[in-house]
Amino acid sequence: MQLALTEEEAAFREEMRTFFTTEIPQEIRDTIASGRHVGKDGIIETQRILNEAGLAVPNWPVEWGGQDWSPLQRHIWHEEMQLACVPPPLAFNANMVGPVIANFGSDEQKKKFLPATANLDIWWCQGFSEPDAGSDLASLKTRAVRDGDDWVINGQKTWTTLGQFADWIFVLCRTDPEAERKQKGISFILCPMDAEGVTLRPIQLIDGGHEVNEVFFEDVRVPAENLVGEENAGWSYAKFLLGNERVGVAPVGATKRVLASAKDIAERTGQIEDPLVASQIIELENELLALELTALRVVANSDDGKPHPASSVLKLKGTELQQAVSELMMDLGGTLSLASGAAEGSDVPTWARVSVPTYLNLRKASIYGGSNEIQRQIIAGTILGL
Repeated sequence: MQLALTEEEAAFREEMRTFFTTEIPQEIRDTIASGRHVGKDGIIETQRILNEAGLAVPNWPVEWGGQDWSPLQRHIWHEEMQLACVPPPLAFNANMVGPVIANFGSDEQKKKFLPATANLDIWWCQGFSEPDAGSDLASLKTRAVRDGDDWVINGQKTWTTLGQFADWIFVLCRTDPEAERKQKGISFILCPMDAEGVTLRPIQLIDGGHEVNEVFFEDVRVPAENLVGEENAGWSYAKFLLGNERVGVAPVGATKRVLASAKDIAERTGQIEDPLVASQIIELENELLALELTALRVVANSDDGKPHPASSVLKLKGTELQQAVSELMMDLGGTLSLASGAAEGSDVPTWARVSVPTYLNLRKASIYGGSNEIQRQIIAGTILGL
């Protein structure tokens, strides 16, 4: 495999690195580097800076703000953004509903939603999972019934990430309960979060944060024009969306950065002298290198614009390494890691205070974007032919 960048590709990497380290406010980047959350305002500010420079939605069609980049350029953009501690464009907007509307929406929907979605003037959230339909998403029960010029939605969604900030939600609804297969009869509908009958209820997470929610729909009426694409074709759009989500779900750059920080901490605290700690770091470095090579292999075989089957390997191994590095940080903190409730100004370093909440929060990484068990099934069927 040829790993060396061409002169043009190296120049592109330097261009991205310079932009991310000079144009994104240092305060935002420092917050990310310390393992803390930048909050809603920081996410919006960053995405608008990126969008003004044409760097928010490079995977979209060019006429709607995308870039005519090669897969390798998109990979470099993504990695350099993570290495520079820049909050990525909001995934629900940039990687999920935006590409769906761009590929399957009406001209009116594209004009209405895509510019505002790219600039984060609209904050989207995802209405897919339900209490009895998680990994088996096709079992969803939320109904949408056509009534004149409206769709009337009833049901419940759960694990709706950052729904407390959202202006709109894209909802998978069952529109033909008599369909022969459960994957049939599902439609993709856009719904404003302030519509009458929409109720949001927070879910308290194990790390103490409020990140996900339940969303209830009780006789919620939305215009028929909010249906994306064809009625009962929503399962195809959902697969397209999840494929896009999965390609970028292995945060190689961010994991490299955190692992480098862990190695530095181990050296400063003398823990690197422990053979077990040293061997653990070396093993993680090697596995991360293998993941990076796999990511480049996926990039090299994605010229047709379709998600490569090996993206499931990236999702599986990428999230496992995320979790392993977060556990290493917690172990390096030792008893200091228990001080997650310490206030700013504490003698306990920030990296130690955030290590346990980060470790707990990343338990989700092996579930979202298609659980790792599902990824193993995809790998077995599409790559290994089992």
